[in-house]
Amino acid sequence: MAKQPPGTNQTVLITGASSGIGEALAACFARDGFNLVLVARSADKLKTLANHLAAEHGVKAWVAPTDLSKVGNAALLAAKMKKDKHAIDVLVNCAGVLEHGQFVKMRPGRHQELIDLNVSALTEMLAHFVPPMVSRGSGRVLNVASIAAFQPIPSLATYAATKAYVLSLTESLAEELKGTGVTISALCPGITATNMVSMATESSGLRLPGILVGEVGKVAEEGYRACMKGEVIKVPGIINLASILAGRATPKWLLRKVTGTFGRATVKG
Repeated sequence: MAKQPPGTNQTVLITGASSGIGEALAACFARDGFNLVLVARSADKLKTLANHLAAEHGVKAWVAPTDLSKVGNAALLAAKMKKDKHAIDVLVNCAGVLEHGQFVKMRPGRHQELIDLNVSALTEMLAHFVPPMVSRGSGRVLNVASIAAFQPIPSLATYAATKAYVLSLTESLAEELKGTGVTISALCPGITATNMVSMATESSGLRLPGILVGEVGKVAEEGYRACMKGEVIKVPGIINLASILAGRATPKWLLRKVTGTFGRATVKG
């Protein structure tokens, strides 16, 4: 008898699935037999991706266009999944937004937009989808954070703070959920070749060495494997991991000085 793929008869819900790391993660899960619920704001992009992955991998793929930055939409999404009888075995929180620039030059509403999606929406998703997993005694969660979660990043101050929240919440829940059959992981990529990063760097005029930019497919693959293994923290790439380890061994005053010098250099004016 042929061995079944690990995701047979299981369903993964992926937010931020229309592009970047979310899209690449969808491909990883589909390849291993998971049925998909794809969530993002763009219905057309989701439908195109769902049709492609369903045809290529023989899985079922549904789309659920949702703006998760709006309060209450995560609850509506959870209710829709229950109504449609989609038990979510794996939750991937990949929806997020980045803004590069000086804190004082960003409009106040933009800071709130980062918090609404990167923090509030992710927390709301966890609050609605993790309890049913615990009740069933099984489930996996993958939260997409960033290496920015490990240290202050001038020019990315609010973004880095939101990702620090994601990492802290993930680590706390990893301990709370021990023994429940549910695991939770944080993927902490460095700079990755996605549309979101491209727009941020182009608007600031920042040019990054190619060695520092991760390939989205490789980042997604490492995140997928970490999720399946139940690893709590995954930092893809040797350079990124080395920078995190060095940062943890560096006094905070010196770390602020180093990141401050770099961060200020990336901002015009």
